[in-house]
Parts: sequence; structure tokens; C-alpha cells
Amino acid sequence: MSKKYFGTDGVRGKVGEPPITPQFVMHLGYAAGKVLANIGSERTGVLIGKDTRISGYMLESALEAGLIAAGIDVYLAGPLPTPAVAYLTRALRLQAGVVISASHNPFDDNGIKFFSAYGFKLPDETERAIEEALGQEMKTNTSDELGKAKRIDDAVGRYIEFCKSTFPTELDLRGLKIVVDSAHGATYHIARHVFHELGADVISIGAQPDGRNINDGFGATAPANLQHTVLEHQADIGIALDGDGDRLIMVDSEGKIYDGDQLLYVIVKHRQSQGKLNGGVVGTLMTNLAFEHAMSRLGIPFMRAKVGDRYVMELLQQQGWQLGGENSGHIICLDKHSTGDGIISALQVLHALRVNKQTMQEAARDLHMYPQVLINVKVSRGVDCLGHDKVKAAVKTAEKALDGKGRVLLRPSGTEPLLRVMVEGEDQELVEQSAQNIAEVVRKLAAR
Repeated sequence: MSKKYFGTDGVRGKVGEPPITPQFVMHLGYAAGKVLANIGSERTGVLIGKDTRISGYMLESALEAGLIAAGIDVYLAGPLPTPAVAYLTRALRLQAGVVISASHNPFDDNGIKFFSAYGFKLPDETERAIEEALGQEMKTNTSDELGKAKRIDDAVGRYIEFCKSTFPTELDLRGLKIVVDSAHGATYHIARHVFHELGADVISIGAQPDGRNINDGFGATAPANLQHTVLEHQADIGIALDGDGDRLIMVDSEGKIYDGDQLLYVIVKHRQSQGKLNGGVVGTLMTNLAFEHAMSRLGIPFMRAKVGDRYVMELLQQQGWQLGGENSGHIICLDKHSTGDGIISALQVLHALRVNKQTMQEAARDLHMYPQVLINVKVSRGVDCLGHDKVKAAVKTAEKALDGKGRVLLRPSGTEPLLRVMVEGEDQELVEQSAQNIAEVVRKLAAR
């Protein structure tokens, strides 16, 4: 059974439009509370964290009201990265964690995503049960069966110490000048402290949230300011996170950008050299073909999951492996955390660089990325461009031109009304032209 509200990363949309309204979110909290209460054996507790969007206050109050009406005790953590909510849910032995965030999207979007008691995203069957409960009338518990609310005052400090604990105690970051870009998001009061307390000289940017500037010109999806600051201050490295702190890109001393595939490669190669790889690696349909070929050269098993960190996680758990990720910057190190974490991923890269006494350029030198072009085409929801004969013909033409030295991938976004057109191969000009040709066909169909 398909889900009506839950996408690949929770419930997400434009604030003020269904489903991101206070009325719906309160009902969502109530429905989730009733489902979670049936899972927990004793009184159920749920942690709520949020990013820095101005709408987070409104949605937090609505979610809190719905959960309490269902008899759930609520623990409020305030602005906190998504992976911090996953960690604290486990640490506090709660039944679930909830994050109010739209990740890398603009400030006028928002969303709700849930974590289980073990710090993993809720399985599909639980999300379906919540959707089923949404179809039932909301009936507030009697006064003696209402939940209570409590604020967690030390959430930030706990998470900072947890992040630091994933970096070897015998190593430090002294002598490194690092620029940290928090995207005016949920890591604004956390990220710089983690790297500074490990010894680095930290220059912080994108750490002045005003409720409306999250991801606006800063962070993992807009690295130009990071590149400029690294060069201006002659820093050794730059680290950019996204609005909710689970995505990472890095920049070297020359301002070159390293995406999730390249960063995962640095981590994987180091783990293999240390005899600590423990199995293979999971990428996605978007993972660069060069990464797959590199894994083959290293003799490391590699598998592709559907796009979305939850699918990477599912495949890792099925295989019993530890490392996986997306080229967008979601990197999962299951021996360190139960979910993708931008700060912890950056620490794993820095661990490899420190032990091997390498720069980022040296560590990633052997990975020769194929040119990859991604074009997002706006389409109306429910429009099936993928199945149209003209689109199929355009894809077939591109694949013939690539002649087995590249690939074409079309996929609908799981969070936005977009069709993503991706083409990669050895020839940059051919890749760009092929992507533009397919995108133009889709645009014409979408405009009808």
C-alpha cells in the first residue's frame, strides 16, 4: 500500500499548505502518539527537535499538543540537528524522536520526520500505521491520561561530546585551520565547537540564523561562500553542512569541492588500509560511476540502493555492512551513528587525513570522477513523464551516443515536484548535451 503523506524523508511541504499546517501537524502528532503508545510497553516518551526555520515554533507547538493529547510525554530539545535527535532518542531511552525540518530546502518549506527508539528512521509499516490513524477522529485523552512536557536543557552539550567521541582520543586537529559553514541551520551553535574543542583553529560562517535565511547562499547546497572564505583565510579545509546537519560537502585549500562520493571514498580507502572496513559499501543510483569502478579496483563489494539515505540504510542493514552514502553528502558510518551525520562524517574524513598525513587533494587523488550533469525539471504532481514515448526515445538516443561509456538516470524527487535528469560519462560535452536534450523533452511535456 502506497503512503499518502510520508515521502522518502518524512512529511514535507510548503508551510501553510496541506499537509504542513498546524491543524494537520497536531493531528499527525496525535496519530503518531497513538501508534507509538501501542509499541511501547510503558509510558511513552518522544523527543522533539527542530532546525532554525521560523515556522518551527508553530509546528513544534502543534506537534507537542497532539502528542500530549494522545498521552505521550514530550521532551523538547529546541534547535538541534537531525542526527542529534536520533542520538538523544537512544541515549534517553525514549520511544521515538521527531525532527521538524525540511533539510536543504528553502525556509518556507518544512517537514516532520520520525526516528525509532534505536535512532533509525521509522519503518514503512509504522508510517503506514500512522497514516491509518490519521483517518480516525482525534479524541483527547482524559486529564489524568494526558502527557507531560519537559525541556532538555543540556541537549547541545550532550551531542557535542557524542560527536567528539567518534574521533580517536589519541588524535587531535591542532595546526589545522578549518572553515565551518552551518547554513544558518541547526548546527549553528554546535559544529564550530566540535572542531574547536578537538584543537582546530575554526572560522565559522553561516551561523547567524534569523528564521528565514536557512540554506540561503550558505551550506552544502551553496558552497561558493565556503570556497571564498577558505581562500581568503588560507585555510586548510572547509566543511559545509546543510540546514539540518545530516549532509556534508568539503572544500580543500585551493577551493575545490568534494562531494559525498569523494568523501566516502576517502573514508572507505582508509578503513580498508586499517583492516576495519567490515564488508562492502552501499551507494545509490546517483553514485558516480567512477566510485563504482574504484571499489572494483580495490576489491570492495559495492551495491546501489534507491536514492534516499533510508534506502542506503536498509541495504546496509540487509548486508551487515557499515559504510554507505549519497553523492549529495549523506554519509552513513554505522559503527559511529545510526544515521547520516554531517559533523561525524567530516570527523571520519579528518581522521583519515591525520593518520595518513595527507591533504584532501592527496587522499582523493586516485578517484577520477566522471562528468555528471543533473538537471531538475519542474513537473506537476501525478504527471508521468517517465512513461512517455518521447522521453523514452530521448533516453535511448542519449544511451546510444554514450556507447556504453556512461549512463542515464531519470527519477522523480521524493520531496519536491521535480523530475531529476542525470547523465554521466567520459565526455563532458556529450554528457551536457544529452542531459539538456532529455530535459527539454520533459519540459515540453510538463508545459502541456
